[in-house]
Amino acid sequence: MQMSQLVTIIGGSGFVGRYIARRMAQAGWRVRVAVRRPNEALHVKPYGVVGQVEPVFCNIRDDASVRAVIAGADAVVNCVGILFEAGKNTFDDVQADGAGRVARLATEAGVKTLVQISAIGADAKSDSLYQRSKAKGEALVQEHFPNAVILRPSIIFGHEDQFFNRFAAMTRFSPFLPVVGGQTRFQPVYVEDVAAAAAKAIIDGVKPGIYELGGPDVETFNALMKRMLAEIRRNRILLNIPFFAANIMAGALGAVQAVTLGLFTNSLLTRDQVRNLSRDNVVSDNAKGFADLGIAPTPMEAVLPAYLWVHRSGGQYKAIHESADRLRKG
Repeated sequence: MQMSQLVTIIGGSGFVGRYIARRMAQAGWRVRVAVRRPNEALHVKPYGVVGQVEPVFCNIRDDASVRAVIAGADAVVNCVGILFEAGKNTFDDVQADGAGRVARLATEAGVKTLVQISAIGADAKSDSLYQRSKAKGEALVQEHFPNAVILRPSIIFGHEDQFFNRFAAMTRFSPFLPVVGGQTRFQPVYVEDVAAAAAKAIIDGVKPGIYELGGPDVETFNALMKRMLAEIRRNRILLNIPFFAANIMAGALGAVQAVTLGLFTNSLLTRDQVRNLSRDNVVSDNAKGFADLGIAPTPMEAVLPAYLWVHRSGGQYKAIHESADRLRKG
């Protein structure tokens, strides 16, 4: 009996990785979920039958660790990424050198397919450390694994996202909603669509290269916040913070992190994030994307109601109350 194929998903318990893991398990593949804390990734095991999906230890900064989880794999997906630096997890170590390490060792192991999850805006000449590290990672991946498929999503939304959920949660404590870069444009993409693109690259095979993934809707940051507020039925004042003020705030938070020797990790707002928020995050003209993969991206309106209701004052019953009010008034 032929053994099913094996995919190693590095960072497979995270927001994007878990959706890829589930799709690959549903397709009949054995799935090795490589993470720093396997005991905290047990939620991926029910994605398949007993023994089909297994969390294993991996530190992307270490050759031996990465080599061990790649051994025997037919395909590898690297989902590891960070939004801010903390301790040894710097942008270059994780998103540049880490990505290059995965590609180099995948080639040594004879892996057939490599998918790298990057980000729209990756640019070697950017003033953002985050974007430069993403670009360096892409370059190293293509150097060591020329046939790799690189996916660059815009802001990713879905049930466990840290975008809409984060801002929706903030509305519970203040009448104001702070926004940096209110006029910056985004092209939010559904996490299931990103997972579908990765799975297609592995199962069906697609042309190597870079694919930029954006949803059907392009909206400013302010417009996205208004959409979110309408969905959770809350009235809040959007407080647009100028970039110079945001830089001062980010600098102060960074200083606190330095003074406390890392006991306080600034995950609220960094100067590098301010730089990223100053430029549009949309699919480039003439870039390969969902159309080239044969995937129709999902609009936000089809997904947001399914999970943002938890942030409404009445939760899942808010819509029922609204309907009853309309009947009484009618």
